[in-house]
Order: sequence, then structure tokens, then C-alpha cells
Amino acid sequence: MLLPHGMDGQGPEHSCARIERFLLMLNDDPRKIPDEEERLLRNIQNANFQVCNPSYAANYFHLLKRQLRRDFRKPLIVSSPKKLLRLKGACSDINEFTNFKFTQVRTETNPKITQNPSGVKKLLICSGQVYYDLVARRDKLNRNVN
Repeated sequence: MLLPHGMDGQGPEHSCARIERFLLMLNDDPRKIPDEEERLLRNIQNANFQVCNPSYAANYFHLLKRQLRRDFRKPLIVSSPKKLLRLKGACSDINEFTNFKFTQVRTETNPKITQNPSGVKKLLICSGQVYYDLVARRDKLNRNVN
């Protein structure tokens, strides 16, 4: 299910995705934290469906490819704002389509920050459009690590 959400400033009538409702229906036990091997092998097979928010083009591609290649079928809920379809920062290199796979976490790509990690004072965890809005604001305020 592709659920584009209306966080593009178009008003509430354009917002058709209520991700929190899908997350409440997941049958995961929030008190159980699986070890790495169990997480990789069984976590998705044990869930009743998946809720994903891809942040860039290659991850969206690999998400769909992974869904088709699995030997089991689970419903896939994809929440993706229309803004990311035309956002230059969400574009991917051709190498990311051919040489990589779906990644659950994408790390910082700004070389000023990756070369000087000791200068980082805050860590924000976010996804999708929120990431690109925060990066734009950080760049506007010139809050990159020197």
C-alpha cells in the first residue's frame, strides 16, 4: 500500500496516511529487543506487516525489490511524501541501485561532519521528509561542524 502523506503544506484534506494507526496494529512486542541474529532472520517474518518510510530513491527501489524476492509475503505499507519524488537531495547515484541493498539507517553524508565527528553536539533520529527539512535548516543557519 502506497500512502503518500500530506505534509507538503497542502492542508489536512491531502493527508491520507495515519502511520500511527498502522504502528499500533503491528503485532511486535515492544518490550522484547531481539538480538542481532534473530532480528535479521526472523523479525520481519514474525510481524503481520511492514511499515516503511524510505528517505531516498535507491532505498525505495530496494524496498520494492526486497518485497518481491522474499520467499514469504507480508503486506508492505509505504509512507512517502510526494515532495521526495522531486527533491534533489533525495536523488540517488546509479551505484546505489546496483551495488547496494535496502538500508535501515542512512548515516550523515555531509563531509564536514563525517570528518570531524567529535564536533557533533546533538544527534537527531528522523526519517523521510523531516530529514531533508532539518538539513536545509541546518545549512541555512550554518550549523555545520567547523
